[in-house]
Amino acid sequence: MINVNEFRPGITFEFENEIYVVISAQHSKQGRGQANVKAKVKNLRTGAITIKTFSGGERVEKAHIEKISMSFLYNDGVSIVLMDDSTYEQVAIENTKITWELNFLTEGIKVKLRKFNNEILDIELPAKIELKITSTFDAVRGNTTTNPTKRATLETGYEIDVPLFIKEGESVIVSTEDGKYVSRA
Repeated sequence: MINVNEFRPGITFEFENEIYVVISAQHSKQGRGQANVKAKVKNLRTGAITIKTFSGGERVEKAHIEKISMSFLYNDGVSIVLMDDSTYEQVAIENTKITWELNFLTEGIKVKLRKFNNEILDIELPAKIELKITSTFDAVRGNTTTNPTKRATLETGYEIDVPLFIKEGESVIVSTEDGKYVSRA
């Protein structure tokens, strides 16, 4: 059992016959009332992200998730195909379960497949990924007041804001948690 006061990003738990992973948790206490925990969680079966509120001290069942190291092979439009690095076994996962993760998948990338009692749930990406910029426009002179950025399209089709000095064809490091630019590669 896990006390909800111990919620941290990445913790997996069972609640109301569903399996969730904590994305973020916020603890609050009002005056003389009981403390509560607002947790932004992702349902690992459906991929839906919701906010759940728990009263302080409430306990939930820990979900023991098996993580298997795999390589991304390809996306056929309906599902992605992964290959186990040790057994070369291939596994398909529906795109509807991993809509956010699709923004960062490139051929050969290493991911972790999450399983619960032999049920395939979703994938876990590395915290930061190196991706190539396929298109961006040049900076406009004089448009440099405070921390100037411009839009850039990555090789996966995902768009991010990057600093003005980043050029088309360069590689950048992107956070897979919030989808933001981290640094030059």
